[in-house]
Amino acid sequence: MEVKALLAEMEKKLWVKVLSVSEKEDEVYINIEADGFPDAALFLHKKLKSSIMSYFAVDERAKKGFYEIYCSFLSSEPGKWFFLVFNVEPSKAKFPSLAHQIAAAGLFEREIKEQFGLSAEGNSDLRRLRLHEETWPESCFPMRKDFKSDPKKIPEGSYKFEKIEGEGIFEVPVGPVHAGIIGPGHFRFSVAGEPIINLEIRLGWTHRGVEKILEGMLPEDAIKIAECVSGDSAMAHSQAFSNAVEKLAGIKPSLRVSAVRAVLLELERMYNHAAGIGGIAVDVGFSMPNALCSVMKERLLLLNERLAKSRFLKGVNKIGRIEVELGKEQTKFIADTLDILGQELESVVEMLGNDRIFNNRVKNTGILKKNVAEDLGVIGLAGRASGISTDLREVFLGANRGFSPAIKENGDVHARLLMRIEEFKASSLLIKELLSKKYAPDEELKNPAIPEGSALGAVEGWRGPVLYWVKTNKTGKLERVKIVDPSFKNWHGLAHCAPGNIVPDFPLCNKSFDLSYSGNDL
Repeated sequence: MEVKALLAEMEKKLWVKVLSVSEKEDEVYINIEADGFPDAALFLHKKLKSSIMSYFAVDERAKKGFYEIYCSFLSSEPGKWFFLVFNVEPSKAKFPSLAHQIAAAGLFEREIKEQFGLSAEGNSDLRRLRLHEETWPESCFPMRKDFKSDPKKIPEGSYKFEKIEGEGIFEVPVGPVHAGIIGPGHFRFSVAGEPIINLEIRLGWTHRGVEKILEGMLPEDAIKIAECVSGDSAMAHSQAFSNAVEKLAGIKPSLRVSAVRAVLLELERMYNHAAGIGGIAVDVGFSMPNALCSVMKERLLLLNERLAKSRFLKGVNKIGRIEVELGKEQTKFIADTLDILGQELESVVEMLGNDRIFNNRVKNTGILKKNVAEDLGVIGLAGRASGISTDLREVFLGANRGFSPAIKENGDVHARLLMRIEEFKASSLLIKELLSKKYAPDEELKNPAIPEGSALGAVEGWRGPVLYWVKTNKTGKLERVKIVDPSFKNWHGLAHCAPGNIVPDFPLCNKSFDLSYSGNDL
């Protein structure tokens, strides 16, 4: 889409004053007045057919005397990121809310309020997300540059859950501590007998302050933090971060580096999908497919260990390079492993497809309709299972040239299961395609100084898009890092697909989304 034509249409239709526009590579920054933000955002949302991809604040008081708010959208044709940017005066600490027009904005506005103390006027729900009232005092905003912890301040208040009242309705609280090894999350069901009337999810129990920790770090050190944000997506997070820094520094990774990264990203997708397929099976008591999927996952983790000396692909991705060699021996081992995995997957698919009880449990369970998914900004695998086709591997081709994403329409547990199966197969084919090509050896990489500036890095992780917006200072250190894991928006999708189902089916719905607690909590 032509940028000039888009801006001209926006100004003409909305009377929104564009103060300035800057464009660099695939990013377009549009500076506007705060008052015009909701209309401009809604225009881009509809025109680009994009959910809100990221929406965050930056403390620029020391340099510019105000806060800045960024809100980004994705244009698929061609692949570009559009950012709306406006200022917020510290004395007012308020800006117009977008949540009443685009529901997906609500979570981001709650995050901005608790982390920066900036209120979105018009948003009726500004409850905390991660800084729980029982542990964090009021007027404590850790993402401000002048934040200092004060142990003398006493936390006050408690989280106000939505109350569903009526005859025969009662609440079933579950968590945050669960039986098993899953992360902590509190699920509060309002039920009438067994059917769920409402589900409210409270997260934030594993909040570590990752974005604050990254401030002041050098990029080569920070990548070690990035790959630990969500352990089962180490490659996706490290690659999104490195992509941002490389774009900022003008580093162009070689075709070999891009291909090897793509291979490792698909291997990460495959081992998680194998685990997810087995997890859905075991949640209805079907243990044999789960056992076979466990073997498949272990086979992939052993492959990772052999290639990268790390079962979860940590420590191999660096700025501008990848510390993995894929010679003839490694390539043959990968191909042989993929062939075995293909046969094992067919056995699993046959078992699942032929079992009447299993199919009765997964079909028409946990339905998330397309219009609801679009309103909530659900993305990635869960979004594609509801008919939303966006996949960054298709938008930004790179090493994945010719890739076409799988998509389903039903939006139920069965659709999310089929998505995993089809993506597992597609990943295998993509890896073989990447390995069939010859790549020139890497040239010696000179380490350029990281300039002052900002850039966005993004990859399609196995759950969905992983985004890192990185801002550096004059010394090349990180000044602000905004991370968006797909789980951040998709947890609300899970909450909306639960009502109408019975409580015993919720674990099945939960596993079909398979979201990250740590990726959400940051």
